[in-house]
Amino acid sequence: MKAIVVTAFGKPEVLKYVDMDIPSIKPNQLLIKVVKASVNFADVKARYGKKGGGNFPFIPGLDAAGIIVDVGSVVKRFKAGQRVIAFPPKGSYAEYVVSDENLTFEIPDSIDFDVAAACPTVSFLSYKLLADIARIREGESVLVHSAAGGVGTTAIQMAKLLGAGMVVGTVGSEAKVAAAKQAGADQVICYENEGFPNQVNELTNGKGVDIVLDSIAGKVTEESLNCLALYGRLVQFGNSSGQVGSFRTADIHTSCRSVLGFSLGTTRKHRPELLGDTASKVFQYLENGDLNMNIGHHFSLEDAPIAHELIESRMSTGKILLHVSD
Repeated sequence: MKAIVVTAFGKPEVLKYVDMDIPSIKPNQLLIKVVKASVNFADVKARYGKKGGGNFPFIPGLDAAGIIVDVGSVVKRFKAGQRVIAFPPKGSYAEYVVSDENLTFEIPDSIDFDVAAACPTVSFLSYKLLADIARIREGESVLVHSAAGGVGTTAIQMAKLLGAGMVVGTVGSEAKVAAAKQAGADQVICYENEGFPNQVNELTNGKGVDIVLDSIAGKVTEESLNCLALYGRLVQFGNSSGQVGSFRTADIHTSCRSVLGFSLGTTRKHRPELLGDTASKVFQYLENGDLNMNIGHHFSLEDAPIAHELIESRMSTGKILLHVSD
């Protein structure tokens, strides 16, 4: 089979298009022929050695959509021929991947492979952040950082679906404002021009927002506390800035605010059973047309290095998909 592998930590050129053996499955696993895979910023971090292991060569990628070609002897819920999305433990940039049964989900007939491949990481993550971690309540306000990316455009929509009264997005350049607005953000702030806390406080009449979704970390996390309302929840779920932020205990206890952490990767590894209900909710939104996946770019599998250059440039909007097979 064809696959993309990381041969050493470094820039996109360390991604190589190679021939590999089709992997074998264990009794509780499935073999899936990949049709589409998505590119996530976590793949860039893995390529640099900042996420996951470093046993070379390894296949990057968090999620894939495809067709089951074989099932293990103890698998009960699936059979060959079914269309599924999956979180393969050993990467998704390949023509065939292996996935555990509890991290595989059947795709409803009405959802095509583009939408299916775009949804797993960003939509599962958005739902968990808002519904289960922040526990959003009707009418609350939400601030979404990196609002034009795959997670950002999905989280904006999800916040509205779960009852948010106002959603504010932040972006790093004026070129990204349109994508965040198209996703449904009521207001978009470009922090390339000026800081966001004062603008958020003005938009909320000095109250601040009830929920902040932060995948950037560092200074952005620190400044987010300056526009977080009493009883507000800041959910920290990534550190794309590579920086470490800090806060004082006085910023938390007297205001009854919370700082919460979440990792979809940790949840897949340690509590995969928590994702079944999430998948059902996400598929329902997609089937009803309530949630739209913003797919910004398509590449062939062999062009994965170009896809990585794009996502790393911070110039991409929406999801980036890799076409693997027909």
